[in-house]
Amino acid sequence: MSLNRDKVSTNELLEKSFIFFQYIVTCHGSTLLPQFLAMYRVTVESEDTYLLVMRNMFSHRLPTHRKYELKVTTSEPLMRIQCMVKDLPGHKDADFRNNVQKLYVSAEEKEKLMEKLNRDIEFLVRMRIMDYSLLLGIHDVERAERDEEDMDSSGDEEEGGENGPVPPYSTSPEGIPGYMNSLKPLGPGEFDPYVDVYAIQSTEGAPRREVYFMGLIDVLTQYDTKKKAAHAARAVKQGAGAEISTVHPEQYAKRFRDFFSKIFA
Repeated sequence: MSLNRDKVSTNELLEKSFIFFQYIVTCHGSTLLPQFLAMYRVTVESEDTYLLVMRNMFSHRLPTHRKYELKVTTSEPLMRIQCMVKDLPGHKDADFRNNVQKLYVSAEEKEKLMEKLNRDIEFLVRMRIMDYSLLLGIHDVERAERDEEDMDSSGDEEEGGENGPVPPYSTSPEGIPGYMNSLKPLGPGEFDPYVDVYAIQSTEGAPRREVYFMGLIDVLTQYDTKKKAAHAARAVKQGAGAEISTVHPEQYAKRFRDFFSKIFA
């Protein structure tokens, strides 16, 4: 992600990024927030551009067949999402509920996800952050198997030749044990949790065999003076009880948490 900032906002960005990094370290990487890995400054003709490097939320090995960005909106009690589907050209706006899309995870995984989300949202509220979204990617295991069979039947050689696919490089904070785990052969729909840290497998008995990739994005929007002014103006125009996007971080967090708990089957 590339960011152009003046001197004041750049200092704020650096401070905020450092606080985010401290939080990620404190929770040992068990979070839905972006994991900042590095920041670089490029100066061209006396203008600074900052490059913020983050861990990929999707997998380099498992293709993502459906992508959703879920965000609180002004007019609906749940959320409106921007959906990008590989079968369709470009982007398409869709309603998550109308697509009858549900996530099938075990009760244990759901509890872990809710614990992460609650902890992350409390942190964002303390930081006065709002307007964040949930990035959701879905890997369809059966579709991937069909695609692989089609490739095999067409005579394409599998990457890596006779020795099989090249094992992924592990960036695990667990060090050598995590790296050794990454060398194990992986079957269809399987992943290395030390590499694909945002991945969750669908529960056994789910109607579809899927792998979900979930994380919070757009987490650098602060509830500043401009947001407060927009909230006041819209409250006057639409009424204090109106559903508007420029709500307080606490209200935004509650609406986001309520929605998140309802996307599971």
